[in-house]
Amino acid sequence: MQKRTTGDISCSALFQIGHILKNEFCPFGHFMNIVFRILFTSITSFIVFSCSNSSRQDDQLLFWCSNNNQEIILCDSLTSTWNRNHTSEPVQMQPIPEGQSSEEVILAAVVGKTTPDIYANMWQGNVEMYAHAGVLIPLDTLKGFLDFIKERCDSNVIKEITSSDGHIYQVPWKVNPIMTIYNKNLLEANGILSPPKTYSAYLNAAQRIKDNNRNSASAIRFGYTEVKPIWYQRLFNFYPLYLAASGGAPLVVNNRAAFNNKYSIEVFHFLQNLYSNDYFSKEASGSSSDPFVAQAIATEWTGPWEISYLNNIPNRAFNFDYYPPIVPDTLTGPVYTYCDPKNIVVFNTCKKPQAAWDFIQTVINKSGDLQLLEVTGQLPRRKNLDSDVFYADYFRKNPMMIQFAREIPYLKGIDNCEVIVEVLDIISQEYEACVIYGRKTPEKAIKDAETAVNVLLNNEK
Repeated sequence: MQKRTTGDISCSALFQIGHILKNEFCPFGHFMNIVFRILFTSITSFIVFSCSNSSRQDDQLLFWCSNNNQEIILCDSLTSTWNRNHTSEPVQMQPIPEGQSSEEVILAAVVGKTTPDIYANMWQGNVEMYAHAGVLIPLDTLKGFLDFIKERCDSNVIKEITSSDGHIYQVPWKVNPIMTIYNKNLLEANGILSPPKTYSAYLNAAQRIKDNNRNSASAIRFGYTEVKPIWYQRLFNFYPLYLAASGGAPLVVNNRAAFNNKYSIEVFHFLQNLYSNDYFSKEASGSSSDPFVAQAIATEWTGPWEISYLNNIPNRAFNFDYYPPIVPDTLTGPVYTYCDPKNIVVFNTCKKPQAAWDFIQTVINKSGDLQLLEVTGQLPRRKNLDSDVFYADYFRKNPMMIQFAREIPYLKGIDNCEVIVEVLDIISQEYEACVIYGRKTPEKAIKDAETAVNVLLNNEK
């Protein structure tokens, strides 16, 4: 059966979809209901515009970047350099329009046919959905793409970004590996002289902090991680721990759940212990203060963005450092973690896909990757980053970043599964029941998640 692309959806059909979704349950599964509800609430203001402006008015390539200030500065510089040297193929750069989230804005743009030519902040987990919808250019069909990507990325990364149909629809760009940050002074003051890297060492250190501060006027816990049962929060607690324990194992294989194994169960046991022993708080985080900055917690699972943030706090009264995620006591070998990848895609509304790829190459060449490091503090997903002399001066000036660069060979994004968001949502519901509230054993919770995910995947065939 031929796939329907965005171009096949008429404006009247959009209104009909909105009317149906407003009044009836959509029979395409929970995830698609979420998508359609987002679309219904997000695209109303786009529809009239897209119906009367179905084609772009000029020859410029439209390039959307993140609306993060540092990335705006970076992309403006990269675009200006391109435009000075390629006057016949100009690129117009603009931050992604404001919305509830960038994902909602992109969904609205896809349906309204107002997508940019190039988008440089696509979460890897969304690519398969858009690829199956037929709205992305298969980049491996463009001249020079495969040679360039093979030079920049190792075979594991290329395998990870390859769609189930064999094509590649995304350019690996930037990563923020999730590691364990710790307050060196707080650990040392409690007699913890080396960072606890295994489950047992971490739990023992947490008990020591609890014992030493039992009569303290202000409660100090060993750590905090978000407790809200929202799918993306599991990318920063369960998922990096699962990758670390399993050596980078997938969640889904051949359209079946693959996570009902000893690694998931051990991770759930470990996390459950953190809450049942009151080492971590069950309360949702508030916006009033940062518990790590306030020294109310000793550790946290987070990315390299904390470095510049903490270094810019005046009169900070503690030192900090990072190490990889916590692992089972029996683990040997490298420690994998989640990389929080954001990639670059080209939409099929682009009239000059080869020119778009030629521009993207200048964003992700060695010079562009160095600028990414220097301007944003985010890492390019480039092999041999830690040993390439081209970047040596940057890492000499930013020594804490070298730990993240050394993780590059052991990073994982997310499985190429069209409904990976709902897979994570199912895991998140079991996480709340088991880890946070102890209503299920880890074995039961993981088994129930496996069953629900397999029902989901079977319905999506």
